[in-house]
Amino acid sequence: MQLLTPSLIFVGYIHMSELQTAAPLFNTVALIGIGLIGSSIARAARVRGTLACRVVANARTSATLNRVRELGIADTCELAPEDAVADADCVILCTPVGAFASVAESIGPHLKPGAIVTDVGSTKQSAIRDILPHLPENVHLVPGHPMAGTEFSGPDAGFSDLFEGRWTLLTPPPGTNPEAIAKMKEFWKRCGAMVSVMDPGHHDRVVAIVSHLPHLIAFTICGTADDLADETRQEVLQFAASGFRDFTRIAASDPVMWRDIFLNNRDALLEMLARFTEDTQAMARAVRWGDAAYIEDKVHRGRKIRQALIDLKQA
Repeated sequence: MQLLTPSLIFVGYIHMSELQTAAPLFNTVALIGIGLIGSSIARAARVRGTLACRVVANARTSATLNRVRELGIADTCELAPEDAVADADCVILCTPVGAFASVAESIGPHLKPGAIVTDVGSTKQSAIRDILPHLPENVHLVPGHPMAGTEFSGPDAGFSDLFEGRWTLLTPPPGTNPEAIAKMKEFWKRCGAMVSVMDPGHHDRVVAIVSHLPHLIAFTICGTADDLADETRQEVLQFAASGFRDFTRIAASDPVMWRDIFLNNRDALLEMLARFTEDTQAMARAVRWGDAAYIEDKVHRGRKIRQALIDLKQA
C-alpha cells in the first residue's frame, strides 16, 4: 500500500518581500470561528496586508468577540454567522468539523454569488459531505487543511506566522471552479504556506497516520497515567521524562476538536490503529524474546524518519 506517496501538486509559497506590492486578494474574508487557526489567519491578514481589505470574525459567544475587539485582529465582529458572511467574498469555517453541517446550513442562504467557502478542518471527506449540500450553485467550495497548529486554543493563541513554511492541503471536489482553486492556493501562499492539492479520501488516510493516530496515542497514554494509583501517578508526573512530556503537550489539545476529528475520520483512523497495534505487538514479542536486532532496526528506522523531517524543515 502506497500510504505516504500522495499525488501532490506543489505550487510553492510566496516570500514576504513579494507581497509588498500585491493587491488584497479578497475584499472581505469572514472567519466562522476565531480560535487558534482563525485568529492566526486574522493576524496574518493584518501583518501581510494582501489577504483581504476587511476581516469579519464570528464566534459562539459575545465574550469571545469582545476579546477579539480588544486584540484588534478583526475589522468587524458578528455573533450571528449569517451576518458575518453576508458580504464576504471568502468564508473560512474555523469551527470543529462536527459543527460544519449546522454552520453551512445557517450561512448557505446568505452567501453572495461567486463567494468561495473553505475550511481549516482535519477531515476532508466529512467536510465535503457536510458543507456542499447547503451551498447555492453559484458558490464555490474549496476545502483546505493547514498542517500547522499548537495545543493552545482561543483568539489569544494565534500568531501571524503560524503557517510560515508549513503545508496547506486543498481537497476540492471534482468539478470545482479552477479560478476558485487558484485563489485559495494564492491565499495560503500569501499566508506563508506551501500549498498542494490532494484527493479528499487520500488526504484522510494520510493524516490518519501523521496526525490523528499520534493524538489518539497521546490521549490514551495520558489516560493510562491518570488511572494509576495515586502514589505512582504522582511519581509519574514528578519525574516525567521528555518523551512523556511530549505526549502531554499533544494531549493538551482541544477535546471537542479532536473528538470530532476522530469520529469523522473513523474508518481511516481505525485502519491505521490496527496496523499500529500489529506493529506494537511485534515489538512486544521482540522485547519478550530478546530479539535485539529487531528492536535496533525499529530504532534506526525511527531515527531515519526524524532526520527526514529535519531535512524537509518540518521538524
